[in-house]
Amino acid sequence: MWWSKGAETILRLLEEHRLERIQGAQADGHSWLARAERKLEDARTMVPDSPDSSFTLAYDAARLACTAVLVQQGLRPTNSGGHYAVDEAIRAQFGYVLRSYGALRRRRNELQYPLDPVAEATADEAADAITKVESLIKSATQHHAVESGNVKCHNASVVMRRFRIG
Repeated sequence: MWWSKGAETILRLLEEHRLERIQGAQADGHSWLARAERKLEDARTMVPDSPDSSFTLAYDAARLACTAVLVQQGLRPTNSGGHYAVDEAIRAQFGYVLRSYGALRRRRNELQYPLDPVAEATADEAADAITKVESLIKSATQHHAVESGNVKCHNASVVMRRFRIG
C-alpha cells in the first residue's frame, strides 16, 4: 500500500505504532461515517442546553469522519496514536481541505482538561463547531466526489470510495 501525499508521515506513524494497517471488513469506513453523522445530529440538539457537550460531540463527529477516511485506506489509529495521529495523518494527506480538525481537537482538549475550571464553551462556539464539521465533511466530499465519472452527494461516503487504496 502506498500513499502519494503524506507518505512520509503515514509511514512514520506506522513505524511508531500510532497507526496500524487493517484490511477486509475492518477497512470499510461507512460505519464510521454513520456514527459521525449521528454524533453531529446529537450535537445540534444540545447547543442551547449544553454547549460543552455539543462542542465535544461535534468534535467527535469530525474525528470519526476523519478516521473513516483513514480506515478506508486500510489505516486506523492505535491506542497510543489516538486523536493526534488522526490529526497528523489528515494534515499530511489533505492539508487545507480538512484543516479545521486540528483546531477542533485542540479546543476540545481545552474543554476536557481545562486550566481554568470555569471555562466553558458558549452556544455560539458550539454552533460554530457544528458548522465547521459540516464544512469539513462537505469540503472533503466536494474535493473528491468525482470517481470514474460518478458523482455522489451523500455526505462524506464519497471520500470512502475515493480513498480506497489497494
